[in-house]
Amino acid sequence: MPPAAKATPATPPDAPADDVAALSFEEALAELERIVRGLEGGQQKLEEAITAYERGSRLRRHCEAKLAQAEQRVQAIVAAGDGALGLRAAD
Repeated sequence: MPPAAKATPATPPDAPADDVAALSFEEALAELERIVRGLEGGQQKLEEAITAYERGSRLRRHCEAKLAQAEQRVQAIVAAGDGALGLRAAD
């Protein structure tokens, strides 16, 4: 079994929305990828597919928020001059 598959157990699509907030970016992305693969497989019953899609939507929003937070942190570091690491555009 690949390491990514072992990293987080599958979370049921009908798990409460508030548990998404507790997931790291990596955990949420891995679960979202599993949901997408399941939906693309087309083997779920309609109601299960809808429930999975709803959870996937919450996970997507969570991932987007985590990425936005990370971008803000990087911008703050660069603006402060503490670790530009060659990120400045060449003149």
